[in-house]
Amino acid sequence: MFELEIYETINILGLILGMVFGMIAQKNQFCFSGSIKDYILTKSTKRGASVVVAMIVAIIATTLVSSYFELDLTKTVYYKQDVNYFIIIFGGLLFGTGMMIADGCSNRHLIKFGQGDSRSLITLVFIAIFGFATAKGLIQGYLSPITNNETLLEISSMIENSTMNIYVVLAVLFVILFLLTKSIKRIFTLVDGFLIGLLIAAAWAITGVMGEESMERLIELSGVSFIYPTAKSLELFMFYQVNEFTFPIALVCGMILGAFTMSYFNKKYSFGCTATQKVNRVTYNMIGGALMGTGGILSIGCTVGQGLTGMSTLAFASFLAISSIFISGVITAKILNKSGKLPMCFLFEWNDTPPDYTI
Repeated sequence: MFELEIYETINILGLILGMVFGMIAQKNQFCFSGSIKDYILTKSTKRGASVVVAMIVAIIATTLVSSYFELDLTKTVYYKQDVNYFIIIFGGLLFGTGMMIADGCSNRHLIKFGQGDSRSLITLVFIAIFGFATAKGLIQGYLSPITNNETLLEISSMIENSTMNIYVVLAVLFVILFLLTKSIKRIFTLVDGFLIGLLIAAAWAITGVMGEESMERLIELSGVSFIYPTAKSLELFMFYQVNEFTFPIALVCGMILGAFTMSYFNKKYSFGCTATQKVNRVTYNMIGGALMGTGGILSIGCTVGQGLTGMSTLAFASFLAISSIFISGVITAKILNKSGKLPMCFLFEWNDTPPDYTI
């Protein structure tokens, strides 16, 4: 009845994939930054284990998809030429700091906004503004002497942005997973991480396989990421042009819609609990959003864009990015906790053990 162009089908699939991601993430409050906060405040490792499972499944599933469909993942942004490792690390440090200050990374704020937290919209707007300014605007001009510094690029070129050994990476991740779960039985309860890992691979299949067949519009080989797509979503909202609606923007829209839909069935999460803290949450949301927008562009992705999507390609640059995000996130969280400014709204504990409230 309706004849759809291939790019239109890809956009619809992106919207659906984003909705599923949003529903899963809202149901279990899947969150990289939240997992850091959980451990510092209550020693809980459940959400952290979910993130590691998602990473493991994303790597395995993406490897299978790329092998079966002969996708060349080295053509993605994670293997960009003239990579500046110093900027990737610097961007990761900025992002990790920002996500703890704002109480959530980019995908987390898409979920929080979808389930009713109006302050997350402030964070998303600042992510979009500073992300776009870093990619194409004022901030890009100021950072250009550093991002395009010949000395830094020459030093970076000494370490090739190669593909890491999948067996070594998986072995390390499985060890981390065991340390977090301390039980094989617990691993099978982390359904959210398993499903999100599959969605990462599905995105590669949609843009890589179906995108190859598109004759009407060039479809870039891309996965799931939220910093630049959030910036492009804001641009599309302000200067609407139908040909600017793409798979990454569809993902962002789907995330919000999916979280909004699931929140009707999963009503137990609300965000009034931070009102008792002596924190100007709006200011923190603005500062955190600005740092994430800038850092996410410099590090070529966020906790999902690099931690899951980038790592699924096994790019060495992605390892550096997510490591720097994690390190700065932990340091910032500990500083905020000492000053009583690290909010905890809900407990995420394993169902087989009573909560451990020891801090």
